[in-house]
Amino acid sequence: MTAVQQAPAGHDVAPEASERLRWLVDHPQLVLIAVLIVLVGVTGAIQPSYLSVNGLRNTLLIAAPLAIIAGGQTVAMLTGGIDLSVAMTATGAAYVAGNLSPEGPGVAIAAGLTVGLIVGMINGVGVAVFKVHPLIITLGMSGILVGLFTTWAQTILQGSTNVAPLIRQLGSGAFLGGLIPYNLLVWGAIAVLLVFGLSRTGLGRMIYAVGDNPVACRLAGVRVWQVLMAVYVLCGVLAAVAGILLAGRSGSVDLELASDFLLPSVAAAVIGGTSIFGGTGGYTGTIIGALILGVLRSMLTFLDAGEAVQQMLYGAIVLALAWVYARITARA
Repeated sequence: MTAVQQAPAGHDVAPEASERLRWLVDHPQLVLIAVLIVLVGVTGAIQPSYLSVNGLRNTLLIAAPLAIIAGGQTVAMLTGGIDLSVAMTATGAAYVAGNLSPEGPGVAIAAGLTVGLIVGMINGVGVAVFKVHPLIITLGMSGILVGLFTTWAQTILQGSTNVAPLIRQLGSGAFLGGLIPYNLLVWGAIAVLLVFGLSRTGLGRMIYAVGDNPVACRLAGVRVWQVLMAVYVLCGVLAAVAGILLAGRSGSVDLELASDFLLPSVAAAVIGGTSIFGGTGGYTGTIIGALILGVLRSMLTFLDAGEAVQQMLYGAIVLALAWVYARITARA
């Protein structure tokens, strides 16, 4: 009788635990903020100057381009996809902007954004129209961009690799006594649009619906291909914006400019609670995830950890959290 009486209790506990885990996945912001505060404190203990205005500003300078790239990655992941071409899209946009900087900052920025638009459209057509898996089409696009820009850098894009002063100001300047970076304004505007767009617009709701059940969306009359097209165009444009800001931060461009941002862009979204399986997450968590990675990058720099160690850490974060989310989803 005792065993029979205890069995229902065990069945009651499992759903409650599953619900708590599901709540943490759906509302990770409080936990992430606590982690961010702890990391800032630990980094400040390692290097006291980090807690100065300059130290915190440098973290924002690092986090803003990453968060913008991760914004596009978040939207793609919400549909169950991914964009592995974001790093080369950012690099290509920055290279074009640098090459055309002698023509004026307006021309340079417009040309850089056009690169992102074109890449996003090609990726979108491949995924939405020809039904190529996002991982395949975007990986292939990344390789194509590497080859194109390696060739063009020696031919049609020969010339200036220094960006215009306005772009440099946007990427590395600050106001209010050097406290607020200008790129934070760009990031803030994009963050508002993404958060509002995903939560309050028809397209945002369709993005979640497609990621949750694309077959049901088609049966309901949703034009899934248009949603996917919009997603990958947005991803390409956001990568281009981030690349231009990165060029402004460094003052010049090269073909390795954003190569280290691919894995962190995925990690920031995953840390923020966006599922790689689609339908779950949002940009609010990605913002905190990007800040966490920015602080981690500063910490590892103070500890003299090389780029290889940082990439290993990002990869471990992605694998661990993907496993956790998969386990929680299976139990829910």
